Amino acid sequence: MPVVKGIDVLQKAHKGNYAVGAFNFNNMETLQAILEGASDLSAPVIVEASEGALAYAGVTTLVAMVTSLTAAYPIPVVLHLDHGKDFKVIMAALRAGFTSVMIDASFYPYEENVAQTKRVVDIAHAMDVSVEAELGKLKGIEDNVAVEERDATLINPKQAVDFISKTGIDYLAPAVGTSHGAFKYKGDSKIDFDRLREVKQLTGCPLVLHGASGVPRSLVEKAQKYGADLKGAKGVTDDVLKEAVSNGINKVNTDTDLRIATLGAIREVLTKQPDVIDPRKILGPAREAMKEVVKSRIQLLGSAGKA
Repeated sequence: MPVVKGIDVLQKAHKGNYAVGAFNFNNMETLQAILEGASDLSAPVIVEASEGALAYAGVTTLVAMVTSLTAAYPIPVVLHLDHGKDFKVIMAALRAGFTSVMIDASFYPYEENVAQTKRVVDIAHAMDVSVEAELGKLKGIEDNVAVEERDATLINPKQAVDFISKTGIDYLAPAVGTSHGAFKYKGDSKIDFDRLREVKQLTGCPLVLHGASGVPRSLVEKAQKYGADLKGAKGVTDDVLKEAVSNGINKVNTDTDLRIATLGAIREVLTKQPDVIDPRKILGPAREAMKEVVKSRIQLLGSAGKA
């Protein structure tokens, strides 16, 4: 099936009260794991690349992989640019064939965020491409750039209404308490559900949860068993994520969980088979581990069978 627009998938999720998994990729094995996992569960899926992924693999390479591989899967697949901060990169993604882009101007003052976002919306909509934007700011590590807790701000629900009205975005990523990276919380995971519910009620818009990786203990323990240093790693619990979806989240981003699954699988192979030199024998198990992460997330989000 050809790639589809983001709003086509997320509007259905909004109406059906479930969330679609959005998984970051930057190589073939990760993309295969995402598509195979989603296809096994007959679920729509969003494959997304950050600016760092585009710099690593090349925008034309990533698009070519997605367009060629998705043809073999009978599920709706969205190709999304995650956290687009550089206008030139966003334009490159649009020209290359992305069907959804995120303009992240949340680090600007509010009025500048509005102006930068509307500029991208006007261009993207003219190209029949959906747009996501962020309001508020998440702490943590995002594409190797640290956002300190003192700089993080939660979304103002009334401002969200104004923001959507002025920019015309298709879906909104509200800062409600999550954090990027594997080390999200010192205590329990925290989301401001009252704030999230108010944003949903006031905007009636598909909402996106960033910084939502679960960092499952089983993945962490496996990676640590074979030498990884992940002491203190903690993510969003399943119960918290389910509640977020029930309160209006329709797109859930996952990157860290795929990385930890890859780390554990590769370390296990290299520890148990120190003489292995075939990349397929090293990366194949990582692909299978990531596929299981994808399937687990899809089942948790309620999008299985919604293709």
